Amino acid sequence: MSYGGVSLFRKQILLCCTDQPYQNYGNYGGGGYGGQPQAQPQSGGYGAQAPPPAQGGGYGAPPAAGGGYGAPPAGGGYGGPAGYGGGFTSNQSRPPPPGSDPQLWQWFSAVDTDRSGHITAQELERALINGDWTPFDLDTVKLLMSIFDADRSGTIGFNEFSGLWKYIKDWQNVFKHFDHDRSGSIDGQELQQALRQFGFNLAPAMVDLVQKKYDVKASTTQVAGGPPPGITFDRFVRACVVVKQLAETFQKLDTDRDGWIQINYDQFMQTVLSLP
Repeated sequence: MSYGGVSLFRKQILLCCTDQPYQNYGNYGGGGYGGQPQAQPQSGGYGAQAPPPAQGGGYGAPPAAGGGYGAPPAGGGYGGPAGYGGGFTSNQSRPPPPGSDPQLWQWFSAVDTDRSGHITAQELERALINGDWTPFDLDTVKLLMSIFDADRSGTIGFNEFSGLWKYIKDWQNVFKHFDHDRSGSIDGQELQQALRQFGFNLAPAMVDLVQKKYDVKASTTQVAGGPPPGITFDRFVRACVVVKQLAETFQKLDTDRDGWIQINYDQFMQTVLSLP
């Protein structure tokens, strides 16, 4: 069984992509506004100074070579022979466009089942599963589509898919970095550490609320031999993006930076309904 990330249903090839380390947003909540600033981690990562952009664009660059969770796992990663996170099926496809990565084109063609040259949310959902073989969360699929559907066509082409591939790759490396017990899911303590390093110093009650909201197994009875409790890879990505968007929205409204805002009903509804 592959560990922690994204897999397609048959032969697995490593699929991971670039994460952009969240910048420090002033440690909203907990020890943020009006509290003692949180010390920055010494080893980089989320909440630390962002590295310079990578060649070829994408959502930021991984940390420098030679270590850290920004580099793809060597030798297939600690998830087993299939590699950390799995990948796309290998199948015969049309020849790649000139100058494109043949392997990336093969993955794109594997997902583009109707051979339209574009990937729909339904095709992407069918192609992705978590490392524990649970289906990929549809809301997370829609979130990924909204991020990379630059022309708002409702589908993503090959160039947009390239950005999506890099994005998932980095998130897999981040997931691996914070999954200290190698359970394949993120528990409450690991989530709190991740959010703190992202620059979001949430109070324990808020972390617990996030954990319960995105841990699909939290409200179910655990059975022997079943998946461990915790947030799966797909929901971990969505939880972090939602917290980030909420913090950014609050920051824009908190013009005097005192940790308090006053909004009307329409502003509140717009904030809530704009979340992924």
